[in-house]
Amino acid sequence: MLLEDYRNERLKKLDELNARGIETYPAKSFRNTKISEVVNHFDEKNGQEVTIAGRIVAIRSFGKLVFIKLRDYFGEVQIFMKAVSEDTPAGLLGAKDVKLLDMGDFIEVTGTVGKSQTGEISVFSDYVRLLTKSLRPLPEKFTNKEERYRRRYVDMNVNPEVRERLVRRSRFWQATRDFMNKHGYIEINIPVLEHTTGGADATPFTTHMDALDEDFYLRISHELPLKRLLGGGFEKVYDIGPRFRNEGIDDEHLPEHIAFEAYSAYENYEDGMKFYEEMIKYVARETWGTLQFHVGEFDIDLDQEWPRYKYADLLRERFGVDVFNPDRGQIIRILKENGVETNFDATTPHLIDHVWKLIRKTSAGPYWVIEEPLSLSPLAKKSSENPLVTERFHPVIAGTEMGNGFSELNDPIDQLARFEEQQAARDAGDDEAQMLDRDFVEMLEYGMPPACGWGNSERNFWLLEGVPGREAVPFPTMKSEK
Repeated sequence: MLLEDYRNERLKKLDELNARGIETYPAKSFRNTKISEVVNHFDEKNGQEVTIAGRIVAIRSFGKLVFIKLRDYFGEVQIFMKAVSEDTPAGLLGAKDVKLLDMGDFIEVTGTVGKSQTGEISVFSDYVRLLTKSLRPLPEKFTNKEERYRRRYVDMNVNPEVRERLVRRSRFWQATRDFMNKHGYIEINIPVLEHTTGGADATPFTTHMDALDEDFYLRISHELPLKRLLGGGFEKVYDIGPRFRNEGIDDEHLPEHIAFEAYSAYENYEDGMKFYEEMIKYVARETWGTLQFHVGEFDIDLDQEWPRYKYADLLRERFGVDVFNPDRGQIIRILKENGVETNFDATTPHLIDHVWKLIRKTSAGPYWVIEEPLSLSPLAKKSSENPLVTERFHPVIAGTEMGNGFSELNDPIDQLARFEEQQAARDAGDDEAQMLDRDFVEMLEYGMPPACGWGNSERNFWLLEGVPGREAVPFPTMKSEK
């Protein structure tokens, strides 16, 4: 049968139910017991009357006997019904009415907990109450990625592991909040709409606000507003929420995703590496219960003290690149020989970053990359030992940068010069270069204490979960379809 035929058949049943005076979409359920309570605490519930509710996932009928498999979020249980001679009470359905029920319907059952002759935990009831009539049947299998991503509500029912993954995703962010709150940080939600967006090298989305008749950007980072809070007197702040980058979609990148950023006054990148290494381990334990992971071709053990490697040393040892006196021709040749497709007219620092990614992608980790060149870190403080590099740190795990942190630049003169350099690159056609944010410079002129900043996205969850980004979010962005 075609889907349309199934739907038409269910519409007929809906008409018959309505004609009988059965409320097919009532507003209230009287459930007082979760199915898991019946199953997991059978000895306590045995012989008791309970009211449970859920979705029908199977129906079997043998003459006057009906067996229904009922599922709620917490578990599954069998409903045992037997046809009775009495008239069915108004608004309810008995065993003889089972033809009006379908897999996918939501029902409510009041009955007695017990076991069937085969020993299966069951709820024995003469009648059920319809809560929702399903007009489309759930498929037995649902494997096509395009369809799964478009109809995630179907995917979660047919493939319950998708729903369980989203539970872990929630646990991941809750563990992050718990860790930060325990260490004295305050969560403050900052604006999504910005006149000037910054804090990352990314192309922003643009929207228009009718009330002010002005264009705004959707934030690409949480960074600059959170650092304004440090200038306003806060010492430990963070935010968890969506950010938007108008870029491609692949296993590691989604244009809309959840990210976390935090800033702590009177600390530097050395403090940050210790703190965020502890945080990543804590979140992993709370989310998955382990610090050992197998990701792609990598076996990862987070339960160790992570070594530290300098950015310039890694590029020199692997490819012979001098990041402080770069040979542009050499860099382009390395990228082409390794099959990297990019805009070869981009700035030299951007091309160097692509060379770094060749190293990163083959690294199991965990380790910290430190002292990134000044040209690649417009918001990080210069190293007091080497003014050509910054006090910046990245954790590398399973070929991915699992965060970004640095000692924050709080010199307004230095910051303005770097902003102007970035704005010049933007004016020359680099859409990912950062915008000149004069208000942020003004805040620095009032004074911001020395600080350490850190950010990571939900890519950390995707990575340790072992799935691409679109598998790990509830409703992936898709091209529209009627």
